[in-house]
Amino acid sequence: MTNKDIIKTFRLLTSLMELHGANQFKTRAYSSAIQSMENAGTPLIDLDNDGLIEKGLSKTMSEKLTTWFQTGTLADLEELEEKTPAGVIDMMGLSGVGPKKIAALWKELDIDSLDKLQTACEENKVQSLKGFAAKTEAKILQQVLFLKENKKRLHYSKAEVYAKDFLKIMDDRGIKTVMSGELSLNREVIDTLSFTALCESTAAVKGIIEEYSAIEIDPKTSSPLTVRGYLTDTKSEVVVFVASEKEFTKLAFQKSCAPEHLSLKGADHPSIREVLNKEEITSEEDIYQKAGLPFFPPELREGEEYVGSFATKGIPTLVEDQDLKGSLHNHSDYSDGQNTLREMATYLKDQGYEYLGISDHSKTAFYANGLSVERIEQQHKEIDELNKELAPFKIFKGIESDILNDGSLDYDEDVLASFDFIVASIHSPLTMTKEVATARLIKAIEHPATTILGHPTGRLLLRREGYPIDHKAVIDACAKHGVVIEINSSPWRLDLDWRWAKYALDQGVKLSLNPDAHAVEGYADMHYGLLVGRKAGLTKEMTLNAMSLAEIEDYFTSRKKK
Repeated sequence: MTNKDIIKTFRLLTSLMELHGANQFKTRAYSSAIQSMENAGTPLIDLDNDGLIEKGLSKTMSEKLTTWFQTGTLADLEELEEKTPAGVIDMMGLSGVGPKKIAALWKELDIDSLDKLQTACEENKVQSLKGFAAKTEAKILQQVLFLKENKKRLHYSKAEVYAKDFLKIMDDRGIKTVMSGELSLNREVIDTLSFTALCESTAAVKGIIEEYSAIEIDPKTSSPLTVRGYLTDTKSEVVVFVASEKEFTKLAFQKSCAPEHLSLKGADHPSIREVLNKEEITSEEDIYQKAGLPFFPPELREGEEYVGSFATKGIPTLVEDQDLKGSLHNHSDYSDGQNTLREMATYLKDQGYEYLGISDHSKTAFYANGLSVERIEQQHKEIDELNKELAPFKIFKGIESDILNDGSLDYDEDVLASFDFIVASIHSPLTMTKEVATARLIKAIEHPATTILGHPTGRLLLRREGYPIDHKAVIDACAKHGVVIEINSSPWRLDLDWRWAKYALDQGVKLSLNPDAHAVEGYADMHYGLLVGRKAGLTKEMTLNAMSLAEIEDYFTSRKKK
């Protein structure tokens, strides 16, 4: 259990307390505990009562935590969950609708599910409540539809955990099984966890799954060669295709491709689909050879719209995890990160990386403890001291500067000039027209201090859609002004989207695989950004943080001279 998991649970608890009108002092005590947890800078689960108290938690709260860690029971939360319909807890996922408004919907309109809330919005009943205007009702309806559509979908990072666990179960039982569909394509969001298993008996596969508590089989939708079901906790769909040894290579390949990929073909050759239907197959390489195509790795098996150019130009050598030399766009406890600057640096150094780009929040982000000019000076002094101590490892002085409403950055020019690099990002407001958002981004891109454009659309996958932008115009502006675009590697963002990352690469725009880490554990998210980059054909040469220390030092220096 990470600090993030613990804080998330406590936030749910405080929301439920507000929902049920709990004692304000008790609610504030939990809110205060959350603040202490956010600043802990060390795994809370490793601490005893005294250690938790040292981190700023009260004796009472420390005892609740240690009891939870030891028994798995958080009594206050369980009591409130028993009193709250599951649908009401689902409603608490609505952005901008606080516990008090959820309580009003529940108590005054008897709304205890997303379905009922949708109906009430469509019948204009919500706007009849005090504090709910017609615009509020419309926004709630939009969010409800979004949440319902995505309820059973999983972030790739979460689906990957389930998938690897299932593959191990099958491997332990001697049945070769591979990921298929969206999993093998490394899609950012997974609708269905698909697998292909090599087994002469579908009944044998069913028997293993029946013993595996994480998946429930649906006999109504299963068939003689397919086992269908769902994850027991998220209800996400699961499908296992079963193939004999003779058919396995062909079926596993087919299920690893987007349907549109099967239409690809080389000049004067049959399509992949025709090869699969008519030819004897010995390997995946054999399939592509007979279709007159280069070998496409699984993540590139998309339709012609996205990968057609690779059919004629060939497949580039895709960037790999070991190519990455450093991590840019990271937060320390100077702003809203959990670890100290020293901890962020030494952890990355110990992992074998050459440099860290620290980019805490800027002054406009007051909610994230954004840095004043005085605190910037303090941080830069600490960086200078750490760089002497940790050499040749280097910490670069950066900032995640808020892009203001007019597209400007939120420090004076002399302050901006003190940084080695600047990540420019929009954090608020997020409700904008396409024209306004695009103009705002382009103005920031044109600023000579901007090095990297951060999370271009501001999306949070499965939680909120990004603000609309003219991707081509934004990417073209980055190409013109030499601005790098990040693939924000948080599994919740993966923004820039892979569908536009290829266009960026075609325009000569470098990409940076930025974890947006708020704790040392967050560095691992670079892997998910790398998967997105590979889907776009990203190479080591076009990846900013694949540069060596010497190369990126020269890059930052030359950028500042322009």
